[in-house]
Amino acid sequence: MVAGLSLVAATLFWAGNYVLGVVAVREMDPASLVLARWAIALLPLVVIAQLTERPRWREVLGHWPWLLALSLTGLAGYNLFLYAALQFTDAFNASLINAFNPALILLAAAMFLRQPLTSRGIAGVMVALVGVLLVLTRGNLLALAGLRLGPGELLMLGAIGVWTAYTIVGRKAPTMPPVTSTAVQAFVTMLVMAPFVAVNGFHGPVTASGGWSLAFIAVFPSVLSYLLWNRALRVIEPARAGVYLNLITVFTALIAVLMGQALHWAEVVGGALVIGGVVLTSLRPRAAAPQDLVRS
Repeated sequence: MVAGLSLVAATLFWAGNYVLGVVAVREMDPASLVLARWAIALLPLVVIAQLTERPRWREVLGHWPWLLALSLTGLAGYNLFLYAALQFTDAFNASLINAFNPALILLAAAMFLRQPLTSRGIAGVMVALVGVLLVLTRGNLLALAGLRLGPGELLMLGAIGVWTAYTIVGRKAPTMPPVTSTAVQAFVTMLVMAPFVAVNGFHGPVTASGGWSLAFIAVFPSVLSYLLWNRALRVIEPARAGVYLNLITVFTALIAVLMGQALHWAEVVGGALVIGGVVLTSLRPRAAAPQDLVRS
């Protein structure tokens, strides 16, 4: 239950990353935004890690190959692709492509982690995907026939590819304190991005809205979402966790409503389908429940 709520909260904050990311990339290039985001988030992550986990930093750094892989995929790669995509498409279109991520994670988990493709898991992904498509097409699924993949959509395909890798690597990586691990990944991401920003120049926010967007992105999607996601992956398989990513689209739609957009019946029905798909995928087979509880 706690792990599931953690994933819900993480996806809520990531939905905000989509919406406010559109505002931020109007003033900042993707590389500058990624560098600034993790530079701001680094200190809170280190402080939280020291207070709650009291880590042995040398032991954590001993896992540097895993930390480097996690940094390049989840913190640097995914966000570079996402912010680049948001320069060409809106948050809804980006979240539409993101809706295919759970299916990709399900397949990757079966290939690399040898997790079985259960009928319940597949059904949950499909139900949630239908819900997402219903939300984004406002109830007209036939509109998908005319969908064309532009630069933004293609960049989002790259984003879900590297996020799938991040999820699988995170599951295979040795056990590390999650807050400490995220802090080290943030530092590594800064080191990786610094040369690119040095060559092309740093472009910071120039308006108040741009500054507030950066601040939100640096705290909620950066600090809180990654901590919640990494904690949840310790007890939830990637295939089951992946379906929660569909909630990003639903939350993106809800944020748009709160910003003044009229609520359509498709958002209500589609949101219910997504939540139903998440629940269906998250349910454990009865026969396997005792063993799963022991492993958790």
